[in-house]
Amino acid sequence: MTGQRNLAVFPDDFQYAYHYFEASEGPFRSLTELPEKDAESVLRRLRERGKSFASQRAADYLTIRRELEQRVRGEFQAKGGRPVTRVPVSMTLGPCPWIQSWYESGQFVRIPLSDLQPSAISFTYGDLFPTMRLQDGKPYRAQVYTLAELPALIEKFGFPQVWNAAGAAGPERYIEIQVWHSGFLCES
Repeated sequence: MTGQRNLAVFPDDFQYAYHYFEASEGPFRSLTELPEKDAESVLRRLRERGKSFASQRAADYLTIRRELEQRVRGEFQAKGGRPVTRVPVSMTLGPCPWIQSWYESGQFVRIPLSDLQPSAISFTYGDLFPTMRLQDGKPYRAQVYTLAELPALIEKFGFPQVWNAAGAAGPERYIEIQVWHSGFLCES
């Protein structure tokens, strides 16, 4: 795929997808893949413990998150994407130590971007939640990108982890990857 060939110009760390998680919970879990009651129960426990970024989420977080994920899924399909799962696994393009700090004992998994199935990964410039909700006139707001579109996007705006690591210039602190396939690694 053209997009994958163009990724070779990215710095080494940005040729990887990173997934951050709580060590005691393990990787590749999503609240939105759980039935609503179960997800609310997990979020309630996180709030009661008060020790993670997720504990600060608003009461309507899961409802809004589910709506946004389905909107992104639909826009990705409109661009030719072929999502397999109902909800994505979230990853970042390149490292983002800030996310690792969200957890009591944060860990990460790093996977070469070239190992992911291009037809089952979409991107937002910044975290899906603020990217799809804010209306501040930035051209990447409410936009979903494919792997083929990624090099031009980064050429134009750069990597948020580089120019906005501390978040002083807005909520975009990384490029989020939505992985829409449970067996998301490319078949050999």
